[in-house]
Amino acid sequence: MKKIVTLVSIVLMGLSANAQESSQSLKGTWFATSQFGYQQTKTADEKNTTLSVLPIVGTFISPSVAVGAGFGVINIKAESDAGTAAKTNLLVVQPLVRKYWNVAGSLYFFGQAAIPVISGKEKESDLKVNQFGLSVSGGFDYFITKNFSVEFSYDLANFTSTTIEPKNGEKTTVTNFGLAHVANVDPFYNTALAGSNPNLTSPLSFGFKFLF
Repeated sequence: MKKIVTLVSIVLMGLSANAQESSQSLKGTWFATSQFGYQQTKTADEKNTTLSVLPIVGTFISPSVAVGAGFGVINIKAESDAGTAAKTNLLVVQPLVRKYWNVAGSLYFFGQAAIPVISGKEKESDLKVNQFGLSVSGGFDYFITKNFSVEFSYDLANFTSTTIEPKNGEKTTVTNFGLAHVANVDPFYNTALAGSNPNLTSPLSFGFKFLF
């Protein structure tokens, strides 16, 4: 038993040493990660699906500050036996900045500010969708090695302004603000996308980060 405890302690100390070494030389280091989301609801023959993929790339401009941007897509589809009621393809651009603080050893806390911009069109009705926002989040980043870490974050505050513009008729703007909110979509917005009930943003994020 003592041997096992000793071995585990050595491994943890090695990982911690690697993380501390990497944190001291992070300036100029690049990182890559990705956010992925999938949501599907079924009622009788109706099926609504939302798929989001957001790769993120950034670099440390100092030992504790990183800047980056995400570029991805959100696909929303509402369909039934009668056919496709709505099919929406959205492009996502999200610049961001992070500040890191060391908690203990290889564990870091970070604060992040991001400006997500989402734009696209619902093809069945030629409905234009545009959204911009500001998201402030906090999270923890654990450096397993100098080239690999695991991170967890949660939205602390989120502001979004969404404009829905039909081919014929007046456009509608939906403004939302929340603190530690659960992401949802305004009822009007949901109706415009054929009741697909999409989540364009998620308050909870978990993923892996590669550094090089």
